[in-house]
Amino acid sequence: QVQLVESGGGLVQPGGSLRLSCAASGFTFSSYRMSWYRQAPGKERELVASIGAISGSINYADSVKGRFSISRDNAKNTVYLQMNSLKPEDTAVYYCKTDLTTTQYWGQGTQVTVSS
Repeated sequence: QVQLVESGGGLVQPGGSLRLSCAASGFTFSSYRMSWYRQAPGKERELVASIGAISGSINYADSVKGRFSISRDNAKNTVYLQMNSLKPEDTAVYYCKTDLTTTQYWGQGTQVTVSS
């Protein structure tokens, strides 16, 4: 079965960095777009970044452009989100997602808290 397992979240001071990982299994990872979303308390879930199957197509939310970087390692079935210059408003649960034909799959999420 399809599984997405996020890791790497935690507490970080403003201006700090974190790298999130999402390990995928149960499908042909290299053939599908992967995305990172986040959801802050009281807010809707929003797209942070996505990367195409062959890394040729990358998109970022305006709020993270220039600070976050998405990448993937198809040999390890893993997608990453490097987050630099973190701000308090980046505090949220971060989710990994993929779409296989007509079905969406989500990970369980990892908490990122940016606070001094």
